Amino acid sequence: MEDARSVQMSTEARNEFLGTGGTGVISFDSANGGPPYTRPISYGYDADTGNFYFRLAVGPEDAGKKELIGEDGEISFVTYEETGSGWRSVIATGSLDEVTKSALDPEVAEAMQRIRIPFVDVYDSHPLTLEFRFFRLTPNEITGQQEAGTGE
Repeated sequence: MEDARSVQMSTEARNEFLGTGGTGVISFDSANGGPPYTRPISYGYDADTGNFYFRLAVGPEDAGKKELIGEDGEISFVTYEETGSGWRSVIATGSLDEVTKSALDPEVAEAMQRIRIPFVDVYDSHPLTLEFRFFRLTPNEITGQQEAGTGE
């Protein structure tokens, strides 16, 4: 097995890796002390502000998810990729703020123009039966790692 050492990514390398959007995994703190609620998710990333944006689908059978996204708990978001030149990953933590039409300020409106949240259909229900809500993560902490020797 190879020794895959890692080094911290520069801000520029991290922003390039995140691009304007992609896919990753989001984890919500569990309200009952159990394991976190973890799901794959699409994201948008605005390098100008360092904020992430998520489109969360809530269906008729997602009562637990509705409760979690309505709380002020911390979330963790991870995105990663392995290429021929090595692996890279970014972890961001913080709390989510819902982005609603009535609360859409000019900064958020501009950021929404700069991002691209991929639409990935992984739902049990038809997408037309789901409620989609947008959220912003302004990270308390963000770290990027890459395999040593992958360059900047």
